Amino acid sequence: MVRLTVELIDEAQQFVNSIQLRELSLRGYKIPIIENMGITKDQFDLIDLSDNDIKKLDNFPVMKRLSALYLHNNRVQYIASDIAEKLPALKTLALTSNNLLELGDIDPLTNCKHLEYITFIGNPMTHKSNYRLYAIYKIPSLRVIDFKRVRLAERKAAKKMFKGKEGKKARDAIQRSAHIGLDKENEETVRSNAGDKLTADDRAKIQEAINHASSLAEVEHLQAILASGKVPEKGWNRQLDLAAQGYGGNAHLQQNRNGNGDFQPEQEEDMES
Repeated sequence: MVRLTVELIDEAQQFVNSIQLRELSLRGYKIPIIENMGITKDQFDLIDLSDNDIKKLDNFPVMKRLSALYLHNNRVQYIASDIAEKLPALKTLALTSNNLLELGDIDPLTNCKHLEYITFIGNPMTHKSNYRLYAIYKIPSLRVIDFKRVRLAERKAAKKMFKGKEGKKARDAIQRSAHIGLDKENEETVRSNAGDKLTADDRAKIQEAINHASSLAEVEHLQAILASGKVPEKGWNRQLDLAAQGYGGNAHLQQNRNGNGDFQPEQEEDMES
């Protein structure tokens, strides 16, 4: 795991790509956290952060030029509420094969007024009912979702389902994830309550449980286990009724992984309105 240092950014590959965008490639370093992006001095149209270990889409400075952001094959489960303010020109966002769990997790993208192309393929939330309609409703600027053009009929269906008094019930049913992580606070809680130092095996078990918590109920159950000072063992979530949450395991997290993860938005016809 490598930190995204000033030196790494300075030494990373920088070039003008085939569609004449100035690109910064930070692929494949297993970077865990976005940081030090101010050193780019807002000189890039596209930043590629694919094939890393990023969990949170946050910590950007204001970058008025950046129009495309690639995060294929990361572990993103949280999008900062200020992303529209920090990346006002964002037009393309590629989040293939990440870990967004609930439909409400995309709500911060609502204010990205120029966002037109997006992909969520390989995220657990895509298995939720009305996923595509909710994305269309919350991000009306979208023209292409998961490589498929947004149709006029879909826009009408999204408004009918979610807008106004008639859509209140559907809106109220949308959930957002309760995020947890193996941070210092969680570790200290487990250690103090258990009365012993965590071993490397204990840490591995906790991290594996966090990675596989695929619903709000599982997250809350895991938080309770950690708060009690226990280390989650294999099958810790077996007692939960995952079927009621609309999940069938985590096999779908491994699907749709391609060779290089490049995002190629399909060419649109004139947009219907």
